[in-house]
Amino acid sequence: MLNDPLANVLSVIKNAEDKGMRQCAVKPSSKLMAKVLDIMAASRLIGSYEIIDDGRGGILQVSLIGAINDCRAIKPRFPVTLDDYEKFEKRFLPSKDFGVLIVSTPKGVMSHIEAKAKGIGGRLLAYCY
Repeated sequence: MLNDPLANVLSVIKNAEDKGMRQCAVKPSSKLMAKVLDIMAASRLIGSYEIIDDGRGGILQVSLIGAINDCRAIKPRFPVTLDDYEKFEKRFLPSKDFGVLIVSTPKGVMSHIEAKAKGIGGRLLAYCY
């Protein structure tokens, strides 16, 4: 039994990337994981992904492009306000404008760049660079 499926997905992707694989399969899938992968694809950290329904929770088939240096879930899920984004960027990302923090907001899951532009806070889910 998995305690944190999002952390499992990100660690499988990171391990496959470190091995030099071009694809990886992760299960089970969820809407939250699909939104996180959408943000990673928009940031050009992964290629595309496909949700395969196997009748038991689904499988995420992710194509990798070799762009991920590090990718992890943030535990505990820190609450973040508009003023706190810079503090967490310094804590989790290696430099300014390099990488992305993934945030769950009342308006949906988005990157910290979008959340700052919209002026909303939320909870930190993961970081990738």
